[in-house]
Amino acid sequence: MAAAPAAATTRAPASSSSSFSATRVFVCCSRLGPPNLRAAIAAPPGWRLRKPFPVVSVAASPARSPLGSVSVDPMVDTLLDSVKWDSKGLAVAIAQNVDTGAILMQGFANREALAKTISTRKATFFSRSRSSLWTKGETSMNFINVHDIFLDCDCDSIIYLGKPDGPTCHTGAETCYYTSVYDALQGSKPNQDRQVTTTLYSLEDTISRRQEETVTEGSGKPSWTKKLLLDNQLLCSKIHEEAGELIQTLLENEDKSRTASEMADLLYHAMVLLRVKDVKMEEVLEVLRKRFPQSGIEEKAGRNKS
Repeated sequence: MAAAPAAATTRAPASSSSSFSATRVFVCCSRLGPPNLRAAIAAPPGWRLRKPFPVVSVAASPARSPLGSVSVDPMVDTLLDSVKWDSKGLAVAIAQNVDTGAILMQGFANREALAKTISTRKATFFSRSRSSLWTKGETSMNFINVHDIFLDCDCDSIIYLGKPDGPTCHTGAETCYYTSVYDALQGSKPNQDRQVTTTLYSLEDTISRRQEETVTEGSGKPSWTKKLLLDNQLLCSKIHEEAGELIQTLLENEDKSRTASEMADLLYHAMVLLRVKDVKMEEVLEVLRKRFPQSGIEEKAGRNKS
């Protein structure tokens, strides 16, 4: 699965007087034009809760149609001007899961679609077949709630980084991308449960499949993962052991490769525990993301009170 887009991780500061701090749009700064717009988006990295950006009543219209009489914040209008729209007034728009990094779907956006997405924080596209705007989820209610918007270095494609309310694909699959070319070349049929996964989620999927496997008599010894899934005491002892070995790499000043290896061992065993507890890695990352806006001390104090 494609990694999170390589863009400058910047955000508008909380103290900024600009209303542009209400959301973040990451862009190719060399194409932004006015220095005040570049300054408005240049800020320290991090996450925080955002309110919809005040773009007023964006109505559907043909792809080439300008926003016209629609009231648009001047800074948003300037940003829309910076996009390199094609001859039909469109740019590729990709939706990506903010926590898993999964590519959810791909469509097209025009000025109005991007403006509406900025305003509502719901992923909105332009339908070439219907020549009108459409918001993902307006029929299924499986909206994609946008946290960030990225433009690539050429400012001619868009990424909506967000959290889906449910399956994105019309087939009911979590994403539209579940067909592996290499699997197809080997004769395998598309599997909607197969996700475009990064290393972390490939590992999670493997652990999940091991849990579903049944060890039958004569099938040989169960895998190490299966043993861990069936024995809580063994699993807990291994997590303690691997945590201790990771700590030792710091106390004994071992090299980076050793630290990476021990962290990999600890992460693997911890993920087996998550599988036992029926907790997805996506849920863990969502918890981390929601903690970003506050200090660790404040978060821990609040957790103790609850």
